[in-house]
Amino acid sequence: MKIINFFLAIILLAAPILASAQLSPVQQKVQEIMAMDHRSDAELARDDDRDPVNAIDFMGIEADMTIIEFIPAGQAYYTKILGPLLRDNGHLMAIDSAGTFERWGDWIEMPEMGMVHPIPIEMSYNGAEGRYEIGELNFGLPAGTADKFLYIREYHNFNAEDNARINAAVFDSLKSGGEYVIIDHTRRHMQEETRALGRREDPVTVIYQVQQAGFVLDRVTDMFFQESDDLTKEVGEIPNMTDRFFLVFRKP
Repeated sequence: MKIINFFLAIILLAAPILASAQLSPVQQKVQEIMAMDHRSDAELARDDDRDPVNAIDFMGIEADMTIIEFIPAGQAYYTKILGPLLRDNGHLMAIDSAGTFERWGDWIEMPEMGMVHPIPIEMSYNGAEGRYEIGELNFGLPAGTADKFLYIREYHNFNAEDNARINAAVFDSLKSGGEYVIIDHTRRHMQEETRALGRREDPVTVIYQVQQAGFVLDRVTDMFFQESDDLTKEVGEIPNMTDRFFLVFRKP
């Protein structure tokens, strides 16, 4: 019995080491970045439902990539993680309004953010439609040079016409084999849009729209499936995590 207990103790002590060993180098680096001081309490509180260690792994992000992040917004949740990840060998083009960048604060001046490149674009809010309107699209890179394009929980903020423009511009920005990542709050297929559902998207419609721009759907995960969200409420009324679709498209 003592021998069994001894080996059980060894297994339990080794468990954290074994779990860490199962992570890729990028995942381990993401874990380290998540513990850095530049991340706010609000971001730390969202780590459980956003699971960046596994989400970034599913996106296929590597530390030497050139990545475009579209509308990181004021919190810049992924920007604060991807900036240090890409610091030595990659680039992160952050695309948003000038006002957003002005609100970012001192963290963007950190040496770890040296390869984050804020690219301002014109955006205005249309209150009647409940969506943003976008001006000329500029991603700060020559066409066909980006490895990834991230469009996270923002697709719903633009109408179909603007998203068609965005999707076409994304296609042009990516190199052959480059990938287009979309995450957003789920709406039922063919469900009529209402004010309550304005921040939700029909994933089938999104897939169709993105394929129309020339992309191929490469992979899908249900890692953000949330059974408790019945898809009827405004996303701000959901007490824990909204149900979200997570799609990765590839440029042929």
